Amino acid sequence: MLARATRPSFLSDLLKRIAGGGRQREGYDDDADFDVVAACQSLLDDHGEASGLVSAKHILDAFEALTPAARLAAWEQIAEDFGPDETALEQAIAAWSTGDVAAARKLHFAAEPRSQALIRALNRVPGATARLVKLRAELLSLQGSSPQLRGLDQDFRHLFMSWFNRGFLEIRHIDWSTSAAILEKIIRYEAVHEIQGWDDLRQRVAAPDRRLFAFFHPAMPDEPLIFVEVALTAETPAAIAPILADSRQTLDPEQATTAVFYSISNCQKGLRGISFGSFLIKQVVEELSHELPALKRFVTLSPVPGLRSWALSQSQDPTALSQDRLDLIAALEEGKDLNDDQRQGLRRLAAYYLLKARRSEGQALDPVAHFHLGNGAELEAIHLDADLSPGGQNNAWGVMVNYHYDGDQIELRHQAYANAQQTAAKPALVALATDPSSS
Repeated sequence: MLARATRPSFLSDLLKRIAGGGRQREGYDDDADFDVVAACQSLLDDHGEASGLVSAKHILDAFEALTPAARLAAWEQIAEDFGPDETALEQAIAAWSTGDVAAARKLHFAAEPRSQALIRALNRVPGATARLVKLRAELLSLQGSSPQLRGLDQDFRHLFMSWFNRGFLEIRHIDWSTSAAILEKIIRYEAVHEIQGWDDLRQRVAAPDRRLFAFFHPAMPDEPLIFVEVALTAETPAAIAPILADSRQTLDPEQATTAVFYSISNCQKGLRGISFGSFLIKQVVEELSHELPALKRFVTLSPVPGLRSWALSQSQDPTALSQDRLDLIAALEEGKDLNDDQRQGLRRLAAYYLLKARRSEGQALDPVAHFHLGNGAELEAIHLDADLSPGGQNNAWGVMVNYHYDGDQIELRHQAYANAQQTAAKPALVALATDPSSS
């Protein structure tokens, strides 16, 4: 069953009153000299429920009001000062002995950085989860200039993986009756195929042969975490333009045999590294199969976001690509029309990139390929001239691909990829994936 947004509870309202009303009683003001880091230390030492709630709210308010430079300094100080309690950790290490489960458990908790306790304490404030997600988004952007923040980010990620696990997520079917506030966010968060205003959005959520599903969290009921757009079709598509066309012919959903996942967008930068997509796809397959039993195939029409950048980087090394491949890339960059041999060469280059180009851990280099292959899909087809938009040309010279989700094979393929980095692909595509240094 699809979840519906719930109204704020009496307890939530009461907590908001306590957090908002206690500030004057505690003597807080808007003093610019308020020491956020010292207040964080006091918060961890405060075991009072009401006073701690008030303190946590004031810390969040003050932290968000800091200038970017002051906020960076506060992050760095928290990362340095809020590590594990060294005394407790030394005592736990001394007490630990092999096979002593109780002592091992105490050691585990003693090793936890105090920054995690701080994040949990701040999260007691009503509405704080969304605010912490935004703060982590900023923290992620600062790690390049301040590497010492990586440990603090690991604390956020560790907690978020628990707070946003599948058991807490709610799936909702987004349609034209969904609140305008959420629909506006769908427009803003769409990351694959830009939504060109309200008329375009209406086609994607209100047309009888279109569906849009999103995951929400009870602590962020008006903020989609991730959403997927689905086209119900009679065949597997080879290009995105017919799916997005204003003048397309709509299909009776009862006549559809194929569900096409053509856009998946993560909405919250602060939840980077927290995986929702695989759960969402599997849940949507279940929902659509129940609604439309005639559906037989579940496929994607996916971008290849890293193809062009990878090929251009390879072309800087004369030994990495054959001369034919170098000439092909030059022709693509100059916008020339390709002959038949060059078009086949582009298919070969794309197949090699998707199936052979690897990360250091052995996984597919392309992020979208890694996502779908890791979820148990099979690479089914490569399409040229499939996305003629500026983004499609910039990513992959217009190349798009189909990944096929076969319910009987998903788990086997997922295990093969996870355990042995084996990628599932049609034999014809495997044959195409030849070494790009050869002709």
